[in-house]
Amino acid sequence: MSEVSLSDKKYILLAVLLAVFVVPSSISGTAIALPYISTDMNSDVASLQWVVNAFNLTFACFTLMWGKMSDVIGRKRSFVTGACLYALASAGSAWATDILWLDVFRAIAGVGGAAIFSCGSALFIDVFDGKQRTQAFALFGTTAGLGITLGPTISGILLVLSGWQAIFILHAVVLVFVLCLTIKLPDTRVAGKPVSEIDIIGSGLFISSMFLLMLTLSKGYDWGWSSTLSLLCTSGSLLLFLVFVWHIRRAENPVLSLSLLSNNRFMGYILVPVVASFTFVTLLTYFPTYLTGAMQMPASAAGLMMLCLTLPVLLFPLIAGRLAAKGVPSSFLMYLSLVCMLAGAGGLLLGIETMQTVWVSGSCLFVVGTGMGLSAGLVDGEALSCVEPGDIGMAAGLLNTFRLGSEAIAVALYGSFISSALTTLVAEQLTDFTLADQGDWVTAMASGNASTLIAEWADDKASILMNQVTEMLKIAFLTTNGLLLTIAAGVSVVAVLKLRRRRTVRSVQA
Repeated sequence: MSEVSLSDKKYILLAVLLAVFVVPSSISGTAIALPYISTDMNSDVASLQWVVNAFNLTFACFTLMWGKMSDVIGRKRSFVTGACLYALASAGSAWATDILWLDVFRAIAGVGGAAIFSCGSALFIDVFDGKQRTQAFALFGTTAGLGITLGPTISGILLVLSGWQAIFILHAVVLVFVLCLTIKLPDTRVAGKPVSEIDIIGSGLFISSMFLLMLTLSKGYDWGWSSTLSLLCTSGSLLLFLVFVWHIRRAENPVLSLSLLSNNRFMGYILVPVVASFTFVTLLTYFPTYLTGAMQMPASAAGLMMLCLTLPVLLFPLIAGRLAAKGVPSSFLMYLSLVCMLAGAGGLLLGIETMQTVWVSGSCLFVVGTGMGLSAGLVDGEALSCVEPGDIGMAAGLLNTFRLGSEAIAVALYGSFISSALTTLVAEQLTDFTLADQGDWVTAMASGNASTLIAEWADDKASILMNQVTEMLKIAFLTTNGLLLTIAAGVSVVAVLKLRRRRTVRSVQA
């Protein structure tokens, strides 16, 4: 590309960072609005979960494709297209009057979010070099952490002042400003890249496979895990994935090269964000509902409580970067990150089981956030330093696919596990109610709105029901997070084993 002026670099930096701030703040902030959306739209548990799942699914699935698109149609054009999609989808979400349309708009926003992250980082690679590039990516990571940190707090304030629609209106306004910043910026299309290099077939197969898997995970408890629909969706997902593997083995320009999967160090690094998905991300998404449901916290207080989890993600990437610069091995920091995430999540479960104070829970959340922060600032650079220069773009796409795909799967599993657990507990303990009423109680508890049903009863009965609901929510929360923690521990073992092996290719500077 031609030389970019200093003023243009500043505009690019500001535009990308503002857009990057919106995406994670949308993810963390939307979670705290779920009970309000449920009340306003009278939605069932599965449809409500897709407000989060739809965004995560499309975000994860389109990352690889957007990376390829930026090589063909240009970094700026791809970034602007993604920002435009996100702005329009956010405006649509604010004015959605039906939960189905809200899910659709959130899915479109996920497509735009994938472009913002993958094409925004590609813009930085083209525009900055040397020390400027290091500083730009440090700001990239810090801004993402800031979005995660402030998302629940900003959303909590908007919920109190206006309503859940204001959250999406704010996202749309910020991204319109981003689009204004990018109008006169130069494009960075890579010369000699034909449109035929976009692997549409491979991308379609991968997206379809992921969609059927997510559909099974989110609806499995409703359909029954051994029902015909669940088995068909699972079989279809597996079949499509096998066809995807067959395709990329034979395609001339595949969306993914399987050679990356044999790189042990690279695979070890990209498994660290998977552990974060099953610990940090699931707590970020659903713990606010536990706080407002089981602990009866107002939305604003729940948002402040979540700062214990999100604040370290703002601070510790910078700390980890300085430690690495002073010679602390990056692999040691990864091990420390894994230990913190597992120990914090385990401590939180123990604290809830023993009815410890919110200070204990807050401390455990802080430890989980610390583990996330230690790896968030390093894992991308260290993973990409393990691959050949010609594979860096594809490797970045695979890294983000692992990160975002595991987030989508972890969040979907959480929703299915906790709904299944609550269904069993309600059937055992609320035997005076009909099956339809029991279904209403499951929906209300899973969405954090059980107090609305309890308020319909006299004080003596309401007190008994509140105690029962609190106990059921605690058991369901412990069971669900115990299962997810077991998965995270298994992935951590694999990550450590791979990180301890020698690099399979020579180290290069990413």
